[in-house]
Amino acid sequence: MKKKLLAALLAATMTLSMVACGSGAKTQETETEITETETTETETTDETQTATSDDQTSDEDQSVTTGEKILHTAASFAYPSLDVHKEYYGWYTSIYGVSEALFKLDENMSAVPCLAKDAVADGSTWTITLNDGVQFSNGNSLTADMVIRNLQRLATENSRFAYLGDFEMSATDDKTIVIDTKEVYPTLKNDLASPECGMIDLDSTTDFDNAPVCTGPFVVKEFIPEGDVTVAKNENYWGGDVKLDGAVFYYMQEDDPKLLAMQSGEIDCYNSVSSAALEVYNQSPDLYDVVSIPGARLQYYILNENTLDDSVREAINLTVDKDKIAEYLSGTVSAAVGPFSPSAAYGKVSVPAVDTDKAKELLEADGYTLGDDGIYEKDGQKLSISIAYYAARSLDTLAILIQEQLKAIGVDSTLRVEEDPDATYIANADFDLALYCMIADKSGDPLYFIDSTLADGAYYNVGGFKSDECQSMIEELRTETDTAKRADLANKIVQIAIDDNAFGYVGLFNNTTVLRKGVSGFAEYVPFDFYGLDAETDING
Repeated sequence: MKKKLLAALLAATMTLSMVACGSGAKTQETETEITETETTETETTDETQTATSDDQTSDEDQSVTTGEKILHTAASFAYPSLDVHKEYYGWYTSIYGVSEALFKLDENMSAVPCLAKDAVADGSTWTITLNDGVQFSNGNSLTADMVIRNLQRLATENSRFAYLGDFEMSATDDKTIVIDTKEVYPTLKNDLASPECGMIDLDSTTDFDNAPVCTGPFVVKEFIPEGDVTVAKNENYWGGDVKLDGAVFYYMQEDDPKLLAMQSGEIDCYNSVSSAALEVYNQSPDLYDVVSIPGARLQYYILNENTLDDSVREAINLTVDKDKIAEYLSGTVSAAVGPFSPSAAYGKVSVPAVDTDKAKELLEADGYTLGDDGIYEKDGQKLSISIAYYAARSLDTLAILIQEQLKAIGVDSTLRVEEDPDATYIANADFDLALYCMIADKSGDPLYFIDSTLADGAYYNVGGFKSDECQSMIEELRTETDTAKRADLANKIVQIAIDDNAFGYVGLFNNTTVLRKGVSGFAEYVPFDFYGLDAETDING
């Protein structure tokens, strides 16, 4: 089968529906009014997603002729680099099975050994011991000194991990790292499970963007920036036998191309399955295995306090009906109250019930009057907000549903889709309401999400939220070791943001993976979606 067939399928689809242990800057703008039963239309100019020369045989054909086990799957994002330490690129080198961190997160959301066998804290001092026999794909051993150099490089290259540069690190021997965090730092082990903490052979890697030398069960075979990625088995894998001979990750951001490719047999599995596709797969249990487990990924929106009045933000939050959205996205998300599961000790927050009458009263009390067209206006200006989103993880559907719910109470909106939110509306705060999706719960602790979205100067605190009380409690949370006290602090912090109408927490994703019969081990039982391939991923039959 030629890759041009996949390209043709994708092109046709987009004209119909343009949906182990940041990216391109192309943008699109739309102003649309679409009903629930319709889908958004987008265009793509990135021919590198699927197109190859007509005479180039596909990896599917090659695997048939050679008898190799080659997995084909879909990736929702395509990045310009494979540098594990930069931006969020390490998430995908982890998915590709190329990079590994000192620890990894398991099915129970706990940090467990990977490259390191343990990490023991004594006050502000952590002692980390590497596993035996860990080596890079080129055969070089991973040493304690190399680990320290990797963490120092990460601190320099990635602002989210700059704090690592403040720690004192030393190697007492080739397998032992001592890290002095200066103050009690209870979440270091969790932090070191982050995929951005993947280890690179800094001495042997000559091209960090295209061919990092790492420790994972797979190595990069072909990398098309912002396009497809092909990996091959790491013949020197330290962790044992690798069951697959390789894998191909096709860049497919929209939902419908993934469904068509799965039905045509061109891909074997993928995760983040949409509700519409889920219905299709559930009707064919003889062809597909569908695994759905509670996940840690949150759909939420940021309300821009610099562009929206208090009354408008509150009216929006009183109008967006999360239960109806979850019902529409049946099987893929559960309605959220806060950013964390309500069953967690740190997920005990509350939000006002949907009340569209009160929403209208707030707007009218603020001087808005309802126009003949059913849209509120004030001082001759219609109440219209800009909604920014990216077309993955059902955010395109979410944008349309929110647009319709707001219009029903008299708030107009325009939709703007961006391929790379981190390089556009997150970077420049050009939005009134910005949709985003991220992992909120990392290994059973609330600090990561709170620190990323609510702290002063945080990466995702781009809507103008600021609270001295909140910031003071965040500083306490950084060092508090008592689990019950950490939960209490987290609940108070998140409640402040809710009461301020700075955010709207919409849905917690169920981690849903579809696999063709015989395919297994694509992280389908792990609640975190920065895992994919590992040594146990396999194809049988």
